[in-house]
Amino acid sequence: MTAVVGAQWGDEGKGKITDYLAQQADLVIRFQGGSNAGHTVVNEHGTFKLHLVPSGIFNPNAICIVGPGTVIDLPGLVEELEMLEARGISTVNLRVSDRAHLVLPYHIALDRLDERERGRKRLGTTGRGVGPAYSDKVARHGIQVYEVRDERRFRTRVAHELLTKNAILERFGDAPLAPVEVADAILAAAARLGDRIVDTLPLVEDAVARDGRVLLEGQLGAMRDLDWGIYPYVTSSNPLAGGAAVGAGIPPRYITRVIGVVKAYSTAVGEGPFPTELTGRDADSLRERANEYGATTGRPRRVGWFDAVASRHAHRLNAFTEIAVTKLDMLGTYERIPFCVAYEIDGKRTTDMPPTAIVERAAPCYEELPGWGCEIGGVTDRALLPAAAQGYLRRIEETVGAPVGMVGVGPERTATLL
Repeated sequence: MTAVVGAQWGDEGKGKITDYLAQQADLVIRFQGGSNAGHTVVNEHGTFKLHLVPSGIFNPNAICIVGPGTVIDLPGLVEELEMLEARGISTVNLRVSDRAHLVLPYHIALDRLDERERGRKRLGTTGRGVGPAYSDKVARHGIQVYEVRDERRFRTRVAHELLTKNAILERFGDAPLAPVEVADAILAAAARLGDRIVDTLPLVEDAVARDGRVLLEGQLGAMRDLDWGIYPYVTSSNPLAGGAAVGAGIPPRYITRVIGVVKAYSTAVGEGPFPTELTGRDADSLRERANEYGATTGRPRRVGWFDAVASRHAHRLNAFTEIAVTKLDMLGTYERIPFCVAYEIDGKRTTDMPPTAIVERAAPCYEELPGWGCEIGGVTDRALLPAAAQGYLRRIEETVGAPVGMVGVGPERTATLL
């Protein structure tokens, strides 16, 4: 059983790695997060930007589950399924956990209100309602997917929740939402999903019992983890391998392979400290070359050099059995490549990840590694990579503490070297 998790700030290329591994999987489970995710998949069918649907959807023989640890915008999920079906991708094997929590229109309205009212201290959320939905879940105001089966009770729940939600919206000058319209939108989407809404635990138990190949797909990365990331600039769930066990319904001892995905450099979407960040012309050059724009929002991603402190922090929390390095081909134009091996904070050098307010004072300590000065997008054998590129991968292994098992030299599924 394999968990694929982000080892940076998110946007590491997990969709590509999941799509690659899913071709041999029996069950693919998205275990946390919501439609704020943006997993880009490039394969023989074309280029797809997925938000809630697991990246294993392109394997017609795999069952894909949106797990109980997720929060689901049902109308958004239906739109995503319709997009896939319009492009010839079957979605009949998708299942939605009836224990997942709903993202309702008032969550989206409150998310945008909260971000607006934070002003300069905004978090940089996608405004998709994910944070408020998780907040309601923890505060025991959440509505689970199974509740759409009882229309009368569901409408009553929505109306009750809107008494408080509308009072907040109106207090800050936003328009209140109509209970009937909110409920109608969700119930219509639920009807479209029909019998795809199920208790997913029997599917998981069956896969475990027959030693099936199970793939667990996370969203974002360790630096955005609710407990171990750069709080409060984090997501509202746990994208670590430990979170996979809870969010998918998998006993932890069955997860035997944990793949930490990193880019050959660093990117981030949203606010918060980002020690190796590039600015100005250097940032623009890398961003344009690598097409670093958010799959969900289209926002320009922040870009920077590889940060071994952050990825080592992720390894300490996940115990990676291997690392998947994506977009190595994007560094082929550099003669020398800065590589962050430590932070200097208040005159002291450290390789540990401190809390957020201290990270904000961190200065990256760089080594300069030799570049390879050529395009490697057409390389089909890892042994044929230039010596400098192989040295770069070894330095990632040495500083993070886990072996590199996969290397991406292009966006396509086939551009993956083992």
